[in-house]
This record gives sequence, C-alpha cells and structure tokens, in this order.
Amino acid sequence: MPVDKDLFLQLVIMFQTAAYQQMGKVKNPLTDKMEKDLAQAQFSIDMLGMLEEKTKGNLSEEEKKYLELALYELRMNYLDEVKKEGEGKSTETEKSS
Repeated sequence: MPVDKDLFLQLVIMFQTAAYQQMGKVKNPLTDKMEKDLAQAQFSIDMLGMLEEKTKGNLSEEEKKYLELALYELRMNYLDEVKKEGEGKSTETEKSS
C-alpha cells in the first residue's frame, strides 16, 4: 500500500501546485513567469474538495490530514487573492471617478 499512499499524495500535490501557480504565488515552470487565473485556481481547489468528499473513509490518517491542510491553506490563499483583486478594482474605480 505505500505506493498507493505515495500516488495519492502526488495527486494532491499536483493540484496544490497548480492552484498556487494559478493564484500567481509560484512561477509557471513552462513560461518562467508569475501568472494569475483565479477561475482556474478555483477549479483546482474544487477538484481537491471533490477528491476529499469521494475518498472519505478510505484515507490513512496521514493522507486525510495532508489533504485537509492543503485545502485549508489553498482556500485561505485564494480568499486573499480575491480580496486583493477586489481592492485593486475599487482603487481603479476611485481613480477614474
């Protein structure tokens, strides 16, 4: 079973890394640029949320905790990015008024 555990954690890490890239927190290794696409970040986070739902009762304690922590951190970072984007838009609106 260790291989299954490693594969599961790799899957979580794959979506976690993608979400951080899509939030502009990590450089895209293909373009070597910071890129932001919050809709795609939300999709990656939602995929992990779905994975959490569908695997309930089938994960080891370590897998469960890792997934929970990853989702918590991603959701907090996502909210922070949405807030920043909203503040930027309200500043632009004030400048053009």
